[in-house]
Amino acid sequence: MDHSMHAMHDMDHGHGDMDMGDQCSMNMIFTWSSKNLCIIFRQWRITGPLSLFFSLILIVLLTAGYEGVRHITRKYEAAHNQRLNAFVATTSTSDNGIPQPVTADLPADAYQSVTGERSPLLVGRDNRATITRRGKLTLAALYAIQVFYSFFIMLLFMTYNGSVMLAVAVGAFVGYLTFADGTSASKTVACH
Repeated sequence: MDHSMHAMHDMDHGHGDMDMGDQCSMNMIFTWSSKNLCIIFRQWRITGPLSLFFSLILIVLLTAGYEGVRHITRKYEAAHNQRLNAFVATTSTSDNGIPQPVTADLPADAYQSVTGERSPLLVGRDNRATITRRGKLTLAALYAIQVFYSFFIMLLFMTYNGSVMLAVAVGAFVGYLTFADGTSASKTVACH
């Protein structure tokens, strides 16, 4: 008799989950059971109705937080584009051959940044390349946070627990209501 096949059959119990006694269970099929349910980490274990309730509230908040991160990213990206559009990158040559900033049709605050008057609300003395580089690094970091966050939410969903899945959906609902600001409700099927 092949012992490896026998051991595999004992572990599976024919239920689609890997029940290890008092340890975390890893469901491979949809279930409503929270018995031995660990959510992502062994330390995040459901031990009764109260821990399930608080875990579901935390999952709702975590999922809503994802929409908050997306909102922050959209706002930063809009502000970054506004800074770049306000920055004067072109120059003209004066009569003596010295490059001068083009200030025609600029608002007063943009003119002040071009003429060197300093304001904390303006671009300051950084050049366009520096601002572009900083903005791109910040946007890349925000994007990485979003991707990490979305895969974390995917792992929550992959507990195959109905209560956890509903908490993720409720969190997305709450997050959209809180942070949408008129953005489209359509979302691709991708994880991020």
